[in-house]
Amino acid sequence: MPRIPLTWLAEHVETPADLTAERLAADLVRVGLEEEAILPAAVSGPLVVGLVVERTPEEQKNGKTINWCRVEVGPEHNEPGGAPRGIVCGAHNFDVGDSVVVALPGAVLPGPFPIASRKTYGHVSDGMICSQRELGLGEDHAGIIVLSRLGIEAAPGADARELLGLGEEVLEINVTPDRGYCFSMRGVAREYSLSTGARFTDHGLPTSPLPTAGGGFAVEIDDSAPINGVPGADRFVAQVVRGVRANDASPRWMQQRLQQAGMRPISLAVDVTNYVMLDLGQPLHAYDLAKVAAPIVVRRAVAGEKIRTLDDVVRVLDPEDLLITDSPAGERASRLLGLAGVMGGGDSEVGPDTTDLLIEAAHFDPITVARTARRHKLPSEAAKRFERGADPQLPRVAVARVVALLAEYGGGVADAEVTDVDDVAPAPSFVLPLDLPARLVGVEYTADQVRAVLTSIGCLVEPESDGAVRVTPPSWRPDLLVPVDLVEEVARLHGYEQIPSILPAAPGGRGLTEKQRSRRSVARALAESGLVEVLTYPFIGTDQLDALGLPADDARRRAVRLVNPLSDEQPFMRTNLLVTLLDAARRNVGRGATDVAIFEIGLVTRPVVGAPAAPRLPGGVRPSDAELAAIDAAVPPQPRRVAGVLAGAREPSGWWGAGRRVDHLDAIASARLVAEVLGVELTVTADTDHMPWHPGRCARLTVDGVLVGHAGELHPNVVAAHGLPARAVAFEVDLDALLAAAPAEPYQARAVSTFPVAKEDIALVVSAQVPAAEVLDAVRVGAAASPAGDVVEEIRLFDVYEGEQVGTGNTSLAFALRLRADDRTLTAEETAGVREAVVAEANRRFGATLRA
Repeated sequence: MPRIPLTWLAEHVETPADLTAERLAADLVRVGLEEEAILPAAVSGPLVVGLVVERTPEEQKNGKTINWCRVEVGPEHNEPGGAPRGIVCGAHNFDVGDSVVVALPGAVLPGPFPIASRKTYGHVSDGMICSQRELGLGEDHAGIIVLSRLGIEAAPGADARELLGLGEEVLEINVTPDRGYCFSMRGVAREYSLSTGARFTDHGLPTSPLPTAGGGFAVEIDDSAPINGVPGADRFVAQVVRGVRANDASPRWMQQRLQQAGMRPISLAVDVTNYVMLDLGQPLHAYDLAKVAAPIVVRRAVAGEKIRTLDDVVRVLDPEDLLITDSPAGERASRLLGLAGVMGGGDSEVGPDTTDLLIEAAHFDPITVARTARRHKLPSEAAKRFERGADPQLPRVAVARVVALLAEYGGGVADAEVTDVDDVAPAPSFVLPLDLPARLVGVEYTADQVRAVLTSIGCLVEPESDGAVRVTPPSWRPDLLVPVDLVEEVARLHGYEQIPSILPAAPGGRGLTEKQRSRRSVARALAESGLVEVLTYPFIGTDQLDALGLPADDARRRAVRLVNPLSDEQPFMRTNLLVTLLDAARRNVGRGATDVAIFEIGLVTRPVVGAPAAPRLPGGVRPSDAELAAIDAAVPPQPRRVAGVLAGAREPSGWWGAGRRVDHLDAIASARLVAEVLGVELTVTADTDHMPWHPGRCARLTVDGVLVGHAGELHPNVVAAHGLPARAVAFEVDLDALLAAAPAEPYQARAVSTFPVAKEDIALVVSAQVPAAEVLDAVRVGAAASPAGDVVEEIRLFDVYEGEQVGTGNTSLAFALRLRADDRTLTAEETAGVREAVVAEANRRFGATLRA
């Protein structure tokens, strides 16, 4: 986002002498420009000019020669008694009589690097003589700064921060997409003027008559496939400057301003174009004239064309990309010079031997530039300005400004001819009823107030009829298209604080839907059972699927790939919750939380093989019903899941006794809890082959034969890949499937029986291969079929035994039954009948016998 040095801003608008970045932020926020950050001064503490009065070279045992210096730093900073300070310095590019920059004890240099007195090389060095790199002014570290070589004369003790611009705060602001003109000092100064009433000077207007356009370097605009009928370029200005010392360093003041704005100084040619862009808001480009052949042609790319951009990346182009091309050997538009409005190409960039330059400034279609920048992931400074809408009247002024700076600081001579291909359409105008702002905003704006606001932002306001005016927006405000846009400007500049705050009455609603209440109940139940709800990003990479150990043909590897992912390492949408939930568990374990119990409720994306592709629709036009249906058909299913991961201790140890580590039963219990909250009965069976779970401790969860999830212990390889404690467990359940299976009618509570409970313990001997869950089902069915009727209140497995008493290959499963009737006290005969019915059912299914 734009950075605003206060002294630079003051060249465009009158500012108070005591203006601070904090006060500037408060003034700008009143007109809608929010503060992003206040960047403090690069150097704090005492940084002063010093005069070297003595320099004594001293050779050290390691072969290095250091200089023991005496430096006059002014009466306020010299040693007690007025003697110059003693400083050790390893550089050798200065001598007695030179003025240098001295950081005194207490100063803090960029890094941060605090300065203090310290003993070194047998002396106490009472400060530091600074190089450019130590002050953040450049990369030169071999020699210190000698002020006279920079054209700076100052007395010893003078504030070097002010001389070098290192003590200035910089305000960084946040600019919304409709305020592209504020990506410049010119635009921000205009807004500051509107906020405070300070006098604004528009440097976007020519200061002297511009030369008549004609002749010059040949340029053609040939856009055969404009997007939405809007040409990709409607203006192209170019001028030749010869004999420029293009690779000289730019002047110190310009380098300082570029650094304050967050840019790195490179060379005179590059720095001048960047400086004018930051100042006026018009992106520019400098070509090496010797590497460009007329005519330059602005055209669309051909599918499959390639270009090497200035960042040394070869990019495959799309037919929507707009290109700057030239015509070597008479082959028109055959060589690619750059992506228009985004980034130049490497074949025509300014090199070490460049002396003649072609300066270009153009006006490009915002949609074309925005799509190209996003397609190639090139959010350049030029693209940021063009995609928000640049001023089509700026190119001539910006080129003239660049040419003047190159002539002044690089010795260049400009050709008299100027190329100006100008196809800019006249600014559209529209009628604004003067009472519209008051009707829409609810504040009584007078007609004079409305006119004053429109005039202040640069609009041409002409009488139209009684109570209305015809408004032509200024060239730098392409966002003003319809009357309501002007209403917003009136409200903004008159003051949002003037709009009364009236809370509308909330209409009566129906509250949450049944599914919303059910989802909240599930989350609440899991949280009450000890799990913590988390929220993870749904973006994944193939390495995360590999960590789950999924087979190559697993349907969960078929994922939707994003065209423009936040990270190239995670370009896919997740197909299950565990893939991101396990990463969250890993981060928590890595930060010392060895006992983890987390869950998430979220969407997954499961693309369908053969599904139609989404159609590409033009912008600015409402899609038809058929097109909307095609889009809907292309959207992959996104079921809602609930998943959890548990690792470490489930029950902590303490004075009450030993704790308990999690096991696969905890994961199954959590999945059962979800189903119980929804009123759905899960069927649990073994699943020996479903990653990422352990083949011997994985439960398959079904409802009426339909698979709804899995739960159990994670595979050891998965546990190791995620760095989790051994034998971590997890569950994942299709929440939408459970909600669909949940009973629709309200739950009917049973009356509480006032009769006493009867208890029966039954131990059944079955084959060890029979799952305990199936035996439990047999016990439940048998008890319900007894002569006493369905009197079972609770059945619980409380003991499992294997040993000689039950025979080899057998298991004893002991169940505790709580029996109670609603209308009577159960007799001994009835409870015995329940026991017999249970044994009979278990024997019929599994050949079970009652353990003696």
